[in-house]
Amino acid sequence: MNVGFIGLGAMGAAMVRNLLAKGVTVTVWNRSRAIVDALAAEGAKPAATLDEVFAADIVLSMLAHDQAVREALIDSGALARARKGLVHVNHATISAGLAVELAALHAELGLGYVAAPVFGRPPVALAGGLNVLAAGPDDAVAKARPVLDLLAAKVWPLGEDPVRANALKLAGNFMIVSAIESMGEAVALGEAYGVPAPELLDMLTSTLFNAPIHKIYGGMIAERRYSPPGFTAELGLKDVRLVLDAAEAKGLSMPQADLAEASLEMLLGGEDKDLDLAALAEVARARVEGR
Repeated sequence: MNVGFIGLGAMGAAMVRNLLAKGVTVTVWNRSRAIVDALAAEGAKPAATLDEVFAADIVLSMLAHDQAVREALIDSGALARARKGLVHVNHATISAGLAVELAALHAELGLGYVAAPVFGRPPVALAGGLNVLAAGPDDAVAKARPVLDLLAAKVWPLGEDPVRANALKLAGNFMIVSAIESMGEAVALGEAYGVPAPELLDMLTSTLFNAPIHKIYGGMIAERRYSPPGFTAELGLKDVRLVLDAAEAKGLSMPQADLAEASLEMLLGGEDKDLDLAALAEVARARVEGR
């Protein structure tokens, strides 16, 4: 099977490298050329145009945000020119509104569409250990499943409505941000009573909160290790805003998401913007300490 892959940021590149290591033929495209050339040196087929990618048997995309998805796939005409019956798997974390639009557009064009956002950082993607959410028409999911299984520790089927996968992804990312916020506040409380952050987080993430998110981000917070980023605070802010937009569309209020948005805006208002999402904990610590 020849897989096309669009969007080669940290996550996309790691996913491609995992597929290449498993013997999959992957044709790759990215707006910036350097990573295309790097992956070509590792065995990928470089594509000069999006149309070359859409000549593959199945196309995966991992783009940063709504605008990138719209520009690369819709405004370029690439989807409109794709052959009927092709399956496109969209791994991007996108707005609920765009998710609805993409599902309708693919159906109109006679293309299979699977929304398949993922949970996991780049090292997990490289190892094929992602949790992949998969929603879309049964036949499209069935065609995508062999590739998704190569990327995933587990594929979570979520029915035929692609929007369900995007909604679950936004909910999950909101919980990640909330976990980082709570760890930052807990560290400030512990330190005020003489318990250092590494000691507090080692104990709590080994017992009550022995989950990957708490352990991974807790280790970064304990060491105050926020660069280079695995998942940037800028992307975290984008996702929190998508959560708030999705909530507003359903008449919901999410106070913790409001707090997270304000905190991330404060974090990114400084000189150093190339920080991991874990740096949100520093804003939480400062708030608790009254700084």
